[in-house]
Amino acid sequence: MFLRGRSESDELIAMRYLDKRMELPEKEKLQYLEKGYQGELEFDQLIENLKEERLILNDLLLEVCGSYFQIDSLMISQGIIHLFEIKNIEGDYYFESDKFIALVTGREYKNPLIQLKRTDALFRQLLHSFKQNYTVQAFVIFINPEFTLYQAPFDQPIILPTQINRFLKGLNKTPSILDEGHKKLAQKLLSLHQTKNPFPMLPKYDFDRLHKGIYCKNCGSFLLDKRKSDFVCAACGERESMEHAILRNVEEFKFLFPDRKITTHSIYNWCNADLNSKTYSRVLKKNYTSFGTTKDTYYR
Repeated sequence: MFLRGRSESDELIAMRYLDKRMELPEKEKLQYLEKGYQGELEFDQLIENLKEERLILNDLLLEVCGSYFQIDSLMISQGIIHLFEIKNIEGDYYFESDKFIALVTGREYKNPLIQLKRTDALFRQLLHSFKQNYTVQAFVIFINPEFTLYQAPFDQPIILPTQINRFLKGLNKTPSILDEGHKKLAQKLLSLHQTKNPFPMLPKYDFDRLHKGIYCKNCGSFLLDKRKSDFVCAACGERESMEHAILRNVEEFKFLFPDRKITTHSIYNWCNADLNSKTYSRVLKKNYTSFGTTKDTYYR
């Protein structure tokens, strides 16, 4: 059923890394991304028990005529394609014209209906571009049970928390038998998925200003003690081998600085632990391929 699974977005991964090494200017953005991801996982659990034949593609990033758009969940059934925009927000909200407003604070947030309409329109345009004629229905799914929408418009494609089970029961009552055309469409969409978001919304950062060091994989503390070939966290007691800790930080370095070469010197500075450079060099040689001369050796 799930042709494309779900994983943390690059934006979420980067924000998690940066949260350990700098003071995030928008701390609540990380919390929003974390909650959004958890809401998407909860939705996946709900739809994985659907009956009949359906194909589900998660986290699609597509492009049409220079415009990029993301689909949280796309479901291909026999006679219809569903697009789902999943929102895991809590509290009391209401719509006022095109504004989406928190009742208590009066703060305005991005209107998910406007976002959904854009996604719907661009997806239909994409289907038309390769001559596919499918019925498309798009919905915003408010999955958090602590969410309330006052004066909810009944004529808008909104599924509230109390309506989700009934909506899925309705889908279950609809027969769905897929053929090769459905499978080819799914593969076509998968082939069009953009692996890198060209417009990541990250705070500005640079190597020199980020906090250096190896932090605990469990609690995030930088207070690590050396115990033979392991690090032990002084805050929570988590134990991790030095090699694994170094490799974890190498991967973080690669992710945050994809244009920088991985060298013994750069990883020595990044990890900033009480280890000699030979230890880093040994770990790099063991786990990566070396390139260049002895003086200019780097790893991939």
